[in-house]
Amino acid sequence: MRAGASAGGPRALGAVGAALLTAMVAAQVASGLQARPVGLTGVVVLLLAASALAFAARAYGFAAAATAFALSVAAGYAAEWVGVRTGLPFGGYGYTGLLRPQLGGVPVAVALAWGGMGLAAHATASAAATRLPGGRGTRIVLGACALTAWDLFLDPQMTRLGLWTWDVPGPYRGVPVSNFVGWLLVSLLVMALIDRTVARRDAGSAGLVSVYTAMALMETLGFAAVFDPPDPLVAASGGICMGLFAVLAWSARSRRPWRPWKPWRRERRLGWRK
Repeated sequence: MRAGASAGGPRALGAVGAALLTAMVAAQVASGLQARPVGLTGVVVLLLAASALAFAARAYGFAAAATAFALSVAAGYAAEWVGVRTGLPFGGYGYTGLLRPQLGGVPVAVALAWGGMGLAAHATASAAATRLPGGRGTRIVLGACALTAWDLFLDPQMTRLGLWTWDVPGPYRGVPVSNFVGWLLVSLLVMALIDRTVARRDAGSAGLVSVYTAMALMETLGFAAVFDPPDPLVAASGGICMGLFAVLAWSARSRRPWRPWKPWRRERRLGWRK
């Protein structure tokens, strides 16, 4: 009975994660079709974070998943808190009052987004890195680049919605280059924290890779055809960069060798006999 309970738990978590991911996609579609989609932005982020946490709990166990998520949220929030006060490491910017609730001038949804997409980017990079040399360092660098690729969508979208403003607009739809440098630096920290927490566990969770892939597809479609006006430059830039990581991850997962001895070894560790 104990074995059945532990097997049923991960299956239930996968179902919960899939349901939350489906709800997130629906909320994202609804927000893209509204004239003023700000009201659903927080809902989308909350569903994103919850879905990622459920999939992570299935892959890594609840304690490790919760710890990795909390560390990512804390690191992202700290970087944003410092950023709105000093301009480091992203450049001079500030949040408007549209996205609430806020804590210390930073919307709570922003911190949750660091956690949810941090887990998804790390799993995507972990899957892709199984075919590359370098081990932990490769996972961390790939994960940081995968998470920064998401910001090619995020910053233009949030800027056009008026959720934050830049002191000195930059060349990429008003976003300065310093923002992406800052994103990469913070993402390296987030990836290192996640990797330290969940390394040696199930790398490249299919559920978390699905979260990353869904976000890439929705943002590409949104900027290409749904948003008014469309923005082919952002659709192409973000779609190519995020899509590359998603393709690498799914390709690596599809070529994983079958190891029939792994379940047998797990049973022996649990004291089971056949």
